[in-house]
Amino acid sequence: MNRINNNSNGKNRKNINKNDNKKIKDKFEENRKKGSKKREETSRESLKRDKRLNKRELQNESQKRLSKKEQRRKEEQKQEPSKKKKGPIRRFLKKLFILLFLAIIVIGILFYKKVQENGGGIKGVLITVLGQTLEEIENLETIHVLLLGVSEDLDSKLTDTIIVCSYNPKNSKASMLSIPRDTFIGKNKDTAKGNQKINALYSKGAKNTLETVSKITGIDIDYYAVINNDTLIKIVDIIGEIDFEVPIDMDYDDETQDLHIHLKKGMQKINGEKAEQLLRFRHNNDYSTYPAEYGDNDYGRMKTQRNFITETIKQALAVKNVPKARIIIETIFDNIETNLKLEDLLPYVPTAVDFSTDSITSEQLPGESEKCNNLWFYIYDKDKTKTLVKELEVKIK
Repeated sequence: MNRINNNSNGKNRKNINKNDNKKIKDKFEENRKKGSKKREETSRESLKRDKRLNKRELQNESQKRLSKKEQRRKEEQKQEPSKKKKGPIRRFLKKLFILLFLAIIVIGILFYKKVQENGGGIKGVLITVLGQTLEEIENLETIHVLLLGVSEDLDSKLTDTIIVCSYNPKNSKASMLSIPRDTFIGKNKDTAKGNQKINALYSKGAKNTLETVSKITGIDIDYYAVINNDTLIKIVDIIGEIDFEVPIDMDYDDETQDLHIHLKKGMQKINGEKAEQLLRFRHNNDYSTYPAEYGDNDYGRMKTQRNFITETIKQALAVKNVPKARIIIETIFDNIETNLKLEDLLPYVPTAVDFSTDSITSEQLPGESEKCNNLWFYIYDKDKTKTLVKELEVKIK
């Protein structure tokens, strides 16, 4: 009986366990279905929300595009009036440019034709630019200029350099005739005085020196140009150091003039300061001077002056100094005393194109040194001077 009861109880427990497991499964299945439904609903809501957002974004993007188009359209509308205004201006400027271009071509052709009529080349260009004609250039006369180099000795102004420079524009030939600074200009050698040397005349004015030199040489000199030491230094420094062969060792000091000359013999570069020393040298402290074969004392000095001036002109005309031409001319005219006007000189400028320093003939006034009334003077020879002047005229014709 007891065994039967135990069996029935066991069966009942099994049934109960089965029922419980079934309930648990059913509950799990119910919850799973509910979860899947919820996820589906959440997913649908998410899709709906994404669609709404995409729709808004598309609307915003289209609105932006529309606003940009509208803005661009408004800007084009604003620009249309200005474009209409600019149209005629542009057309006018285009026509003006074409007219100017044609005018330049016509002027160029006429200028070229005129240059060819005036001989062509650089010379023809210069003649044309200066408003001259080839005929006017060919009719220019020989120009004579008295070049005076002045040094200030103590309270007086004396001419250390006196050179008659002549230039024939027809063949671009030139000559330089040096006048010794101690040339006697008095009437009586027995009563000769220091102020009767030609270099003392400048204290009364350059015109007095010009008139006296014209009388001595027989040359009709119209112009003079006075260059002092400071101007010489400036001109040489602008041109640049001049390559020049100093003929002898130069060693001289004069405290009264604050003059100190110290140059070594041989080829060297001469700047403005050295140029002054070179051109003013006469003798050394021990009274030795240029050798006789070169030309002693004033003869040697004048020869050195002429040679240096020739070399300076040669290097001034060098291609490297062409850009400096204007400042050289301005410096000369701003710092020299002269009766030569720029308009007097300009007609001769085109002829300088054919000029060469090899065509310069250099001489000095004939004569000899003589002691008069215990003073040394240079006594020029009148007859030999006339002959020499005629020879120079022939050489540059």
